[in-house]
Amino acid sequence: MSKKTYVALLALTFAFLGFISSCQTQEEIKRQKYITEGILLYQNNCANCHQRDGKGLAALYPPLAGSNYLAKKDSIIHIIRHGQQGPILVNGKRYNRPMPPQTHLSDLEIAEIVTYIYAEWGNSDKIVDVKYVRNVLNK
Repeated sequence: MSKKTYVALLALTFAFLGFISSCQTQEEIKRQKYITEGILLYQNNCANCHQRDGKGLAALYPPLAGSNYLAKKDSIIHIIRHGQQGPILVNGKRYNRPMPPQTHLSDLEIAEIVTYIYAEWGNSDKIVDVKYVRNVLNK
């Protein structure tokens, strides 16, 4: 491929991406960014126990996929930041493994993880904004 063809193809690609992104609202673009970052953060901080597919690990760690516990968004945010000690009931099943606090995660990173979790397993197309996370954590 000649340099001229390559430059033309590159310009066409950027024009197409600009056209596609112009069809999305700023909120949708922001949500997609949160989800993209959330996937990476989930895989690095959560998937070891809750697994990549969100189904948990046998009787040790509760599932996120199909979990009735996702109805408690504020609790999810608190558990990510502060951890969980003692028994927890998810989908009628009792789990009693501690979850360590994820104090190394910023409020924004928690917002991104929660946005991803709810997009993937909570049937939500809404962003969980960092402002919401801050409000929940400051209660």
